[in-house]
Amino acid sequence: MSDHKKAAPKQITLGVITCSSTRTLSEDKGGNWICRRAVREGCEVVRHVVVPDDALIIAAAVRQTVEELSPHALILTGGTGVTEKDVTIEAVRPLFQKELSAFGTLFAYLSFEEIDSAALLSRATAGIVGKTAVFCIPGSLNACKMACNNLIFPELGHLAAHIHGKA
Repeated sequence: MSDHKKAAPKQITLGVITCSSTRTLSEDKGGNWICRRAVREGCEVVRHVVVPDDALIIAAAVRQTVEELSPHALILTGGTGVTEKDVTIEAVRPLFQKELSAFGTLFAYLSFEEIDSAALLSRATAGIVGKTAVFCIPGSLNACKMACNNLIFPELGHLAAHIHGKA
């Protein structure tokens, strides 16, 4: 594992997109927490925006971020539930060249430990778009903390090294 850590980029770039028709950037507790945590982890946050719960707008925001900024990772919060307005997964999954199928399973496992069978309602997922790891997680602050602390940030450098052919 230490060779993988050595192959990791010196600085990880990260984008955050919050999918919400009700929150503003200043009210985005989960997205703002992710940005602060990313900086503490030594990452450079290259974009943080809020977009409405609209599949076309979400997909366009992902494509634009990946094409213009090429971040190592992009975290989308919100829109992963089962209501009619929850369209993040439907917007993003078709963009994946590869899916990180273990992410959703691991997220559900950790969620189950926290919220019991209500974890069944989450559809968290992740995949690769271009050379960017894209994570779709629930918008609640607790879900953002759990996903970032336990899954995303511990493996981000390692994942970026693999995506960029350095591992």
